[in-house]
Amino acid sequence: MSEHSSTILVVDDEASQRDLLGGFAARLGYRVREAASGEEALESIQREPPHLVLLDVRLPGINGIETLSRIRQFAPNLPVLLITAFADLRQAVAAMKGGAEDYLAKPVDLDELRAAMADTLGVSAAGRRDAGPPTPPLPADLVCESPAMRHLVSTIAVVAPSKAPVLITGESGTGKEVLARLVHAWSPRADGPLVAANCASLPESLIESELFGHTKGAFTGASETRQGFFRAAHGGSLFLDEIAELPLHLQPKLLRALETGQVLPVGSDRPAEVDTRLIAATNRDLEKEVAEGRFRDDLYYRINVVELAIQPLRERREDILPLARHFAGEFSGGPVRLSPQAGNCLLAYPWLGNIRELRNAVQRACLLSRGDVILPEHLPPKIAALASRPGTEDETHGRLSQVERATILATLQECGGNRTQTAKKLGISRRALIYKLRAIEPESSGG
Repeated sequence: MSEHSSTILVVDDEASQRDLLGGFAARLGYRVREAASGEEALESIQREPPHLVLLDVRLPGINGIETLSRIRQFAPNLPVLLITAFADLRQAVAAMKGGAEDYLAKPVDLDELRAAMADTLGVSAAGRRDAGPPTPPLPADLVCESPAMRHLVSTIAVVAPSKAPVLITGESGTGKEVLARLVHAWSPRADGPLVAANCASLPESLIESELFGHTKGAFTGASETRQGFFRAAHGGSLFLDEIAELPLHLQPKLLRALETGQVLPVGSDRPAEVDTRLIAATNRDLEKEVAEGRFRDDLYYRINVVELAIQPLRERREDILPLARHFAGEFSGGPVRLSPQAGNCLLAYPWLGNIRELRNAVQRACLLSRGDVILPEHLPPKIAALASRPGTEDETHGRLSQVERATILATLQECGGNRTQTAKKLGISRRALIYKLRAIEPESSGG
């Protein structure tokens, strides 16, 4: 069975989840129908059976497990993939005993979903690999050399066109706001506003009015009406950074705004309609916050329809040197290259402060270099010290051969195969580049 001859029924009470899953399936070439409840799904299946059902467990009225049981009464062979936010063994066992084909947990991994749909419907592995929308051009400030970042960007290309909330997770300084801007830029809301707010920097006494607005005279100091971040982002996206810092007593109000599309300004009894897509970010483990009672589980599942988890910089070292060169060009206003020794120092350093720390280090180096070459002594002392530590060069070479290979090949591609230009950008001689190309891939040195 080919993808284009298959119909998938997406059953979920949340419009954003139907939009995400249905849109993803449609872009893979499937025909898509939707249902907002188990009852609606049963009617749809009896009227015109699909080839596959994506069925959420938590539904109003009859839940997903009961819906599955009823489907089996009149369509015993219809494949059903159950999807739930509560990925525990008890539900998984119940789902499989009830005749589910497979069991996926929210937030749904789209690669896993693609594979599960293809396996269930008999689509070839080659079809699964090649399916998916093309990635739009990347903005100039986004460096994306590592496989981890490339995967994230390809995921954003899939989810950005939907209305689904997005949760971006990762350590401080990993570039969460850059990804938030990309989600907005690649969405149909790109012409609307992108409003950013940091929950940790808002005074607790004012955070409610900052988010939802207030009327004139609502409290002491409210000398004029304020629309708040939600209404300011109407027609666009609202980026809430450090959402784990949102006070517990305000979390139900945020949940209600997401569920109803309405906000209630402080001091008003008339809700205001808002059409805003939420993009949230945190450097905390929200599942742990939920378990310890500091974050509501219903809000967590509401904002975590799609999770974009950014790896720390030390785990995607292919991005270090391209990022350093990008920052050097930004701060110097002209071409600046890294000496091989400075590059080795950057690659060997653990970057606990991630991209933010790297940016600061390169800014310092540009100020001190006063030329077009950054040397180890221009870097912060703790980074420069790696150049003189006994054994560092050999250790670095052994640990970073894959990084060096990826950087050289990416630079060669960027320069259109011109080895002289590539060598200049890498800060090495042309002869050294040819030697390295022979070590990487013998056929690269021919011609």
